[in-house]
Amino acid sequence: MAQPSPESIRGPMGLPQPGTKESSLTLDRGLSLLQAVADAESEAPTISDLAATVGVSRAAVYRLLGPLQSRGLVRREGSKVRLGLGVLWLAGRVLPQLRIASLPALRALAEKVGATVHLTVADGSEAQAVAVVEPSWTSYHVSYRVGSRHPVQRGAAGRAVDLPPGGPAWIASSGDLQPGAFAVAAPVRGVPGLRASVGVVALQPLAPEEIGPLVLETAEAVAEALR
Repeated sequence: MAQPSPESIRGPMGLPQPGTKESSLTLDRGLSLLQAVADAESEAPTISDLAATVGVSRAAVYRLLGPLQSRGLVRREGSKVRLGLGVLWLAGRVLPQLRIASLPALRALAEKVGATVHLTVADGSEAQAVAVVEPSWTSYHVSYRVGSRHPVQRGAAGRAVDLPPGGPAWIASSGDLQPGAFAVAAPVRGVPGLRASVGVVALQPLAPEEIGPLVLETAEAVAEALR
């Protein structure tokens, strides 16, 4: 049977049709281009810079920029390229999706241990609580507000996000953020680009050897839900 020519697998305007090897390569290069623009810390990269970074011709960079520009993900200033405001919209959708995906596992842990459970995400040098679940059956528990921030070096939740592989599986703290509060947290690992932890916080001392494995199991469940 005759194999289709490259022209026959192209859609309108000569673009590769979805599902073809060529379309996958184009997508990969487009994402690499967006990453290269995002990785520029100060001076915006030029078309030539991007061509060298991605490993394609300048003409290919211009073609790849077209769809990214139309969606507001990048913007051109002459020969220089910067991130567009469309990236902010995408970023704004990340935390709600993290929250939705993690809630079942967080809720199960809160009901099991009878304490407040939270998902914390590192944002630079700060740690932010993005999802909080309080137990339904306790007489009292810690009230922890979604959006709360604190230095990533303080508290079990903040310090847990950067626990190295092969090191401690979880970390405990007491009174670091609030006098009289006790916490145990474990890192969420295996999700590219995410520095996060699952933590338990209570008003009475926690037994890390008992709570730690449960927190770690929940962190693994959250990671699986986010993959």
